[in-house]
Amino acid sequence: MDRDQVQQVRRFNRLVTQRVGALDDSYLSRGRPLGEARLIFEVGADGADLRALRDALGLDSGYLSRLLRSLTAQGLIHVGKQAGDARQRRVSLTEKGQAEFAAYQELSDELARSMLAPLEARERDRLVAAMAEVERLIRAGAVEVRLEAPDTAEARWCLSEYFAELARRFDSGFDPAGGDRVRDDQMTPPAGFLFLARLEGRAVGCGALRRVDATTGEVKRVWTAPSARGLGVARRVMAMIEATARGAGLMTLRLDTNRSLKEAQALYRKLGFEEVAAFNANPYAHHWFRKPL
Repeated sequence: MDRDQVQQVRRFNRLVTQRVGALDDSYLSRGRPLGEARLIFEVGADGADLRALRDALGLDSGYLSRLLRSLTAQGLIHVGKQAGDARQRRVSLTEKGQAEFAAYQELSDELARSMLAPLEARERDRLVAAMAEVERLIRAGAVEVRLEAPDTAEARWCLSEYFAELARRFDSGFDPAGGDRVRDDQMTPPAGFLFLARLEGRAVGCGALRRVDATTGEVKRVWTAPSARGLGVARRVMAMIEATARGAGLMTLRLDTNRSLKEAQALYRKLGFEEVAAFNANPYAHHWFRKPL
């Protein structure tokens, strides 16, 4: 990795932490450090599931527990059982906490305005656009792709959302029972593999590899949640599928897709897949692709 790039990232990080006040003991002059202030913001007016908070902030359980104890002692939050599931806990703001949340919202807006105000209109546009691009790229780098059992709740959710989107986009709708079905055992090693992409602890995409024979694998169920599109999720999933196929000794990957999925066709071509003659009778397929490994 280029050393100059590493040093630029470090300079950027130092500038941002200093400019936003992350080093202050009293963030935005409210009497508590940034960690506690950020937790108040993430809980928000509607409250939040404790596990979701931990995943969203990337905090270990011990540090999160200390933050929660401090905010509870200050009378700002309440931690109780999740409705409908006593095993889960939910964090909500007290009346005092709601007032602090509103104060932080206003002060955060003021801080943002103070960063933009000295700049000319064109410079403000450039800064905001650059911030949006930095945010997108940092989020893209935070996507994790891992092997998943097909019967987990998150795997089921991804696959059901995938099927629902196909039903909306295909000209004739989509019935999972009427297409090229992929059973759970065909997405379980060694017969196959299912991968989930996660961002901040939430599932945002999936993709599967099914072994066809000793040398051929088939790519199935590649999908990205609308909230994560533009972050390269599908490309990351496809890279994991290809690496797994190579590791399993496969020599060829193949896949089929529907004519309405233009973005998928474009991605496959960019990744080196070439369109070939039909190799199955999938009623929802209009394009077939193959890639030698």
